[in-house]
Amino acid sequence: MKSSASFRAWYRPMRARRRDEAHRSASPLELFFDLCFVVAVAQASEGLHHDISEGHLGHGVISYLSVFFAIWWAWVNFTWFASAYDTDDDVYRLTVLVQIAGALILAAGVPRAFTDGDFTTITYGYVVMRLASTVNWLRAAGGDPQRRATALTFVFGVGVVQAGWLLRLLLPPAWLMPAFVVLVVADLLVPVLGERRGQTTWHPHHIAERYQLFTLIVLGEVVLSTSVAIQRGVDAGNEQLWSLAAAGTVIVFAIWWLYFDRPDPLPPNSVPGALFWGYGHYFAFTSIAAVGAGLAVAVDHDLHTAHVSGRVAGYAVAVPVAVFLVALWALHLPAKRGLGLVLFPAAAVLVLVTPWLVASVDLIAGVLVVLVVVTLVWRHRTATRIP
Repeated sequence: MKSSASFRAWYRPMRARRRDEAHRSASPLELFFDLCFVVAVAQASEGLHHDISEGHLGHGVISYLSVFFAIWWAWVNFTWFASAYDTDDDVYRLTVLVQIAGALILAAGVPRAFTDGDFTTITYGYVVMRLASTVNWLRAAGGDPQRRATALTFVFGVGVVQAGWLLRLLLPPAWLMPAFVVLVVADLLVPVLGERRGQTTWHPHHIAERYQLFTLIVLGEVVLSTSVAIQRGVDAGNEQLWSLAAAGTVIVFAIWWLYFDRPDPLPPNSVPGALFWGYGHYFAFTSIAAVGAGLAVAVDHDLHTAHVSGRVAGYAVAVPVAVFLVALWALHLPAKRGLGLVLFPAAAVLVLVTPWLVASVDLIAGVLVVLVVVTLVWRHRTATRIP
């Protein structure tokens, strides 16, 4: 009996978990997985900050979006798989630890991607994460006969695309970006094709919680930038940085409030709806982390160490805030009614106007405060009308 229990702890059949499983929440392994992604997110945000501050706008934005795709996509695939098939046996834990090792390799390659345009290390780390996931999909194919076709579609699709990422390293520079776009599309199509063959049993509440936890990770970049602004203001005796730090604090509070505003939205049950909800969060996550980079650029400008104008520094904050507002609006669009249909887009437009005015970061904070207040008033009024 003891040997049987020991074997079950080491290896269990990977059967589908129930979508209505009670009290489903993030596991310690999932939280550890997220923690290790903090490094990669921080490296990407710092790279964007440095490039914008040095005036390399185009290079910085393209590198940031490319790097963040690798971070986000590896996290997304692990999260949705774990929601449907997490067995928490020893073999599963080992494969997840391999994925975490890949994330650390990816993070180590971020600085070189920004400075030299060299994505070799990032590609190796990404491929390690993705190929490790195929081991779990093969286990799911054996343990869940009803969705074996789905699991094997993931195995084949992920394997082919990862071969493509490795072959991309051999291409001449002129072909790298077109190949990148093709491979991104191919990566995104794998779940579309797989879920059409049989929807996996991911847990709606569990998925919502996992996305909320990753939102807190990227919000950490904004918190860090605000803290740095306060520190540098104290060190430099620059009173203007205190105002910037206060505005940054208000911005991060408002972003948190708007994303976690009640009631917590769940991903739709349909495959197209779930894919739109899951993929749409790319814009929410990238924009939140980019707000932190933008605030760091604003600090550099106030200290006269940035090689960009005040207007560019203002847009370094305004653009990601506006993208976040539009992304959040689109994710919740099916539930929007009346004023809710125009409120967030209107706020995004106002945010984009602020860099043309004085103290743009302060004005952005003001717009977000008004948006939070109006959203609260509108929600409470709507709630009182429901019989």
